[in-house]
Amino acid sequence: MASAVLPSGSQRAAAPAPPGLRLRLLLLLLSAAALIPAGDGQNLFTKDVTVIEGEVATISCQVNKSDDSVIQLLNPNRQTIYFRDFRPLKDSRFQLLNFSSSELKVSLTNVSISDEGRYFCQLYTDPPQESYTTITVLVPPRNLMIDIQKDTAVEGEEIEVNCTAMASKPATTIRWFKGNEELKGKSEVEEWSDMYTVTSQLVLKVHKEDDGVPVVCQVEHPAVTGNLQTQRYLEVQYKPQVHIQMTYPLQGLTREGDALELTCEAIGKPQPVMVTWVRVDDEMPQHAVLSGPNLFINNLNKTDNGTYRCEASNVVGKAHSDYMLYVYDPPTTLPPPTTTTTTTTTTTTTTILTITAGLVRDRGQRPSVSGAGRPRRLMKSRGGQWAARSLAHLSDPDCGAKRALS
Repeated sequence: MASAVLPSGSQRAAAPAPPGLRLRLLLLLLSAAALIPAGDGQNLFTKDVTVIEGEVATISCQVNKSDDSVIQLLNPNRQTIYFRDFRPLKDSRFQLLNFSSSELKVSLTNVSISDEGRYFCQLYTDPPQESYTTITVLVPPRNLMIDIQKDTAVEGEEIEVNCTAMASKPATTIRWFKGNEELKGKSEVEEWSDMYTVTSQLVLKVHKEDDGVPVVCQVEHPAVTGNLQTQRYLEVQYKPQVHIQMTYPLQGLTREGDALELTCEAIGKPQPVMVTWVRVDDEMPQHAVLSGPNLFINNLNKTDNGTYRCEASNVVGKAHSDYMLYVYDPPTTLPPPTTTTTTTTTTTTTTILTITAGLVRDRGQRPSVSGAGRPRRLMKSRGGQWAARSLAHLSDPDCGAKRALS
């Protein structure tokens, strides 16, 4: 078969590529484009934003190496908020704060929980770049309530106190205080539509010292600055506390003939309306006078000795206090002492005595004669000394001795 001869200078048309080959080439080109870095890398960046409900959120799309590419901001629904300095979105809460080749800064006022989500910054480079910022909205508790099981409790009882922090985001932390003392409660969290309600329960045993003390429910939440708290004051009933005070005598020593005055002090909740005086194991003295909380006993004597009791009561219970009376003797009155001065003169005479035939004579001398003319008898004292006493029966110095001295 003879082959066709083409004219000189003519070219044969290229056959079209098969459709499968063209698709493979397109995918190859797209893959290569995806591997080409944009400029020097991540030129577009932004930061996450946390804002309290009702306040202002600021979104900033920044370019660290600007090449005058177009910047735009989109909302979570991919609707354009700002394209350069133009705002296509009709939400006037978005306001332009700054626009340049390196930054697009926008404010969002009166933020609500519905504004939460991802916002996209786009940079029109080849290929385009995209970065996103997440807006987190904090919602403080909308209401804080405290509820107490019983408005009035009796000492020794256990009562239940509940505190509820409603509709917050995130969940609230509740702390309990009784006065300055922190207590431990038990909390339960309920979630509804991304909002949280927290209820904390406190079980408390009350005492009379707790009457009038505040129980405080305090909230801790990132959207709350300062102290957000509510409180209830405890009202605790308790039996009387009784104390006896001696108002007379002032020195506290009770003697016969004195007067005694005792006052009974009783404090309780509710306040005791009446106090009673009794004498323990005996009858009250007839001369005792009772006047309300006071007990008077005039002209004390020892028969008044004993224990006197003051009793008080209210709806919670009763209590008493005792006073033990002991009557002392009256003070003894003595005459004032007197002072007497006595002067004694002693004369000592040394005599050698010779006893002959019962006569007392001085050696070579006659017996000594007293002023009455009577000799003295010598008596030997316990100390071995000799003493003289009158001999009444010797009337004459010349007569003989009628009895010997012993």
